[in-house]
Amino acid sequence: MAKLKIGALADDKPVKVIHELPANIHRDLVAYAEALTRENGQSISDPAKLIAPMLARFMATDRAFARLRRTNQLAKQREG
Repeated sequence: MAKLKIGALADDKPVKVIHELPANIHRDLVAYAEALTRENGQSISDPAKLIAPMLARFMATDRAFARLRRTNQLAKQREG
């Protein structure tokens, strides 16, 4: 079986965000939580807790976003 892209969830102070998801995405989150439980034994009581690490992983691997972020940081350093 292939390794899932996210691992154990960090226990961090959350920021509440309210957003409605399409039913098919919620079903996929539930299925992903079940797969994660089988893979590493960490039971996920609320599949919505997977959203933050999935977004973080997506942004961390988006090369265009990384370039844009570096460019913006360099611009801020030059201004300051």
